[in-house]
Amino acid sequence: MKLGLTIFLTDQVMNPVRLAREAEARGFHSIYFPEHTHIPVARNTPHPEQGHDFDPSYRRTLDPYITLAACSSVTSTIRLGTGVGVVAQHDPIILAKELATLDLLSGGRLTLGIGYGWNRDEIANHGIDPSRRRGRLREVMLAMTEIWSNEVAEFHGKQVEFPPSWSWPKPIQQPRPRVLIGGPAGPRLFGHIAEFADGWMPIGASGFKEALPELRRAFEEAGRDPASADAVPFGVMPTPGKLEYLAGLGVREAVLALPSGGEDEVLPVLDAYAKLAVS
Repeated sequence: MKLGLTIFLTDQVMNPVRLAREAEARGFHSIYFPEHTHIPVARNTPHPEQGHDFDPSYRRTLDPYITLAACSSVTSTIRLGTGVGVVAQHDPIILAKELATLDLLSGGRLTLGIGYGWNRDEIANHGIDPSRRRGRLREVMLAMTEIWSNEVAEFHGKQVEFPPSWSWPKPIQQPRPRVLIGGPAGPRLFGHIAEFADGWMPIGASGFKEALPELRRAFEEAGRDPASADAVPFGVMPTPGKLEYLAGLGVREAVLALPSGGEDEVLPVLDAYAKLAVS
């Protein structure tokens, strides 16, 4: 089982370019950064776990796409991901070009971890109806896949619309960069994963084993090989036996949580995690 890393990336934690270089040197498979464009002061939307008075670090996140591009310039093997990107609040034509450029320049190392977005205030500020964000995410992903995989692309949906168009570059990974979707297990989520993604990215491993058959069944119903369905536990704290348990379930990648601190706090944890190789 391959091990990845995630850190809640802000301007107050370890420099992500240094982190990516150090992670690759220690043999880690992947690194993931979160996305929030901004946090409205009103904070009408409660955090799913922390409520209305959630961690002020959310106000200080770096742009993950620019950060990953910087990381790609100093690395050559580690996969570069978002965990998670809020693609519903982006213009799909612009985002498709940005992500294709990132995948091209990194040598096909992009993993696009995405979510529907919990912060309704943030999404609404982008002119998106929060109640329609799941449908918009679906259309954004389908539209970008059309752009990425066709010489001439067009899309006609309820929330995304553009006529036959040219757009280059194309990503190295075809028909799209690897896509993982985060969220609680359920038929709608697994249906979306089977339709336009490659796997599930749940927070932690609670209820993970019980959900795997449902995920594989969704792939089978979509005419895809159920064995190809990725399930990547995200933000895992590697307590004794947990990684062995996940490996025993056939998990191919697990993403370990790093502390949101400086080099003096993060590097010792990185060294400790590097010793946790699981076959």
